[in-house]
Amino acid sequence: MASLPDRYMTPSIRITDRNGHLLYEILPEVGGRNTVLSVENIPQCLKDATIAVEDKNFYTNPGIDITGILRALWINLRGGETLAGGSTITQQVARNLLMSQDERIERTLRRKLREAMLASQMTQKLSKEEILALYLNQINYGGMAYGVEAASQTYFGKPANELLLPECALIAGLPQAPGVYNPFTNPDLAKQRQIIVLGLMEKQGYISHDKRVEAEMTPISYNPAPYPIEAPHFIWIIKDQIDKMISEGTLSSHQSLIVRTTLDVDTQHLAEETLKRHIEEFKKVNDAISHNVNNAALVVIDPQDGEILALVGSADYFDESIDGALDMATSPRQTGSAFKPLIYALALDPTRLNTWTPATSILDVSTTFITHDGTPYTPINYDSREHGPVSVREALGSSLNIPAVKTLQEVGIENTINLAHRLGITSLSDAGGYDLSLALGGGQISLLQLSTAYAALANKGYYTGNTSILDIHDADGNLLYTQAGNPALQIFDPRVAWLISDILSDDSARSIGFGPNSTLKLDRTAAVKTGTTTNFHDNWTIGYTPDLLVGVWVGNSGYEAMHNVTGLTGAAPIWHEVMRKLLQGQPDHPFERPTGLTQVEVCNLSGLLPTTACQHTYKEWFIAGTEPAQTDSYYQQVWIDPLTNSITDDLTPIDRRKSITVLDLPIEAESWARLQGLPLLIDYSQALENASVRQNQLALLSPPPNTTYRIDPNFEASAQQLQIEVAAGQGISQIEIWMDGSILTTLSSSPYQTWWSLSAGEHRIWAQAVNSNGEMLKSDVITITVINK
Repeated sequence: MASLPDRYMTPSIRITDRNGHLLYEILPEVGGRNTVLSVENIPQCLKDATIAVEDKNFYTNPGIDITGILRALWINLRGGETLAGGSTITQQVARNLLMSQDERIERTLRRKLREAMLASQMTQKLSKEEILALYLNQINYGGMAYGVEAASQTYFGKPANELLLPECALIAGLPQAPGVYNPFTNPDLAKQRQIIVLGLMEKQGYISHDKRVEAEMTPISYNPAPYPIEAPHFIWIIKDQIDKMISEGTLSSHQSLIVRTTLDVDTQHLAEETLKRHIEEFKKVNDAISHNVNNAALVVIDPQDGEILALVGSADYFDESIDGALDMATSPRQTGSAFKPLIYALALDPTRLNTWTPATSILDVSTTFITHDGTPYTPINYDSREHGPVSVREALGSSLNIPAVKTLQEVGIENTINLAHRLGITSLSDAGGYDLSLALGGGQISLLQLSTAYAALANKGYYTGNTSILDIHDADGNLLYTQAGNPALQIFDPRVAWLISDILSDDSARSIGFGPNSTLKLDRTAAVKTGTTTNFHDNWTIGYTPDLLVGVWVGNSGYEAMHNVTGLTGAAPIWHEVMRKLLQGQPDHPFERPTGLTQVEVCNLSGLLPTTACQHTYKEWFIAGTEPAQTDSYYQQVWIDPLTNSITDDLTPIDRRKSITVLDLPIEAESWARLQGLPLLIDYSQALENASVRQNQLALLSPPPNTTYRIDPNFEASAQQLQIEVAAGQGISQIEIWMDGSILTTLSSSPYQTWWSLSAGEHRIWAQAVNSNGEMLKSDVITITVINK
């Protein structure tokens, strides 16, 4: 008897959604479904039906069928084979739990006598109710169901304590021949067996004649999905957590576990259907070149507590052609521009020494950066255009690449990686492994981890991580484990979180990159960011309200490139539809603005306080104490002589004086401004003394430093030329461009550009000029290399 618990079936583990809907049942390696109930939680009709059909004298016999044993002895003495059958419930329990598999199937007198002996001992050690509970919890009911709870869930899709009389009778009749009476495969035989059980129940006084007839006439509805697997990628996440808790001793593998997860099955179904349909629509597009979009992943999170409401790891878990079993929601991939909000959040941190604001001006003009290994890096915007001075709001909202790299350079790679680690992003290694391309998604992060990081922005700057299990009970409803919730850590200043959310929900701020009223705009306040990798392997859209976050990845599991698909056209439509449907019928919930923010009118190019010359202003939000104190210097109002196109002086006749507004931009932006046809102060001579002119500035704009060029022998040598461009401040003229110690050319008017025919070797280039004070100026020296192909 002491070994009895070791013979119990290993219980299966039931995994449900947050509302109790069965998602999956993890079966033991040996056996099948099994959930152990206390005898009090087993319905009386099932006990009565079982006793009626299996052992009518159960409560009065000594645990053995004496008549049956004598019959077996008589047959044995006459040389016949000992037949099975006729065993009491106690004998069946003894046979199934205390005998080996080989001994169990013997048809000998010895086996029958040993069974009777074990049953007799069991009767002395256990009460009748305990023996009945063992039978009802361990017997095979077919369909991989062991025990009445597993049988009830398998055949009727509900717990045993909800069974009605017709269902009790059907289940009680199964153990005699589970394969024969299985209602899924032999419904007619199962019905006939049920009628026999009901007849025995009436005969033995458990039910009345009317109850029997009513039960026989009652139609039975069977479980349409007896072996479900919902949200399979999510299920394996749960299984890993359960395995860990069992190995740590938090849970016991001998307990019947019911794991209630955070998943909402209706949200899961919506996400799966939407994602799969959009992927199929990509395949139906009748273009000359296939978009080659075969897979996607999606997560839905409650940003306030990190609960995962849906997780779709692929378009089809069972489709091997797309590696559907691979969970793309948890697989690290390059994020493209979806990583940018974290960088800008660092720049806006008011505790930083040189804190930025949403109005801070960034020059979106071609810029070459030198990485830590000395390699030149020249990012380009998605539209391959430059946009001149842009605000942080426009740069982030429109996902401009050049300003993002400048922002990363400002806040530092190490600080950025540290922030990512604090937000639970474990896939990024030490800062030394990255360069400025990290701003454009050069690091690999999973959709789940990046979405969880975004949730901190939606949750007023508080990071909670993500959770997937709400609680775990045993089969009798006793609480074994509950998710206490991760402590909320304040990662972002709430004002920074609000500013980032305000920018990402500003449709006008993203108009440069996406145009007005794009797929990113909902009928309510929602912050959203897309991402597309430069090789078109991945595209992303992650967006949120204060109550809901949806993250979407679209691509191919095997890293095959997509064609003409971006975050806006690939992931965004899926995000838009899921968000819209989940929020349907709910009121708009704008992001709650925290205290400590002020709104100030600023000039649109510089982000500084307006002057009378500033032609365009707008109102911007600032963290208190970061408001601009300086006035704008980009816009300058000057008087010119239209006849000479120069600044007027005292000798200029009054009737030839005309007031105009010009721009005094940094020299790096001058080429961009001229292409836009904007008037520049530097293009007019004799600047006013009170004009904010730049003195002593001389910069070599191109070529980029440390760049290698190749001479192609298949082309005319004279056609292979390199443009050299110089930017000069006010009061500088007669610019000399030097190469390898000799003057290449002299330029006397803007734009200061020349062309040089390539020649093999390493070359050093710089510019020299004399300012209005007669001082010699020299630019930085850059080195380039030219090789033969």
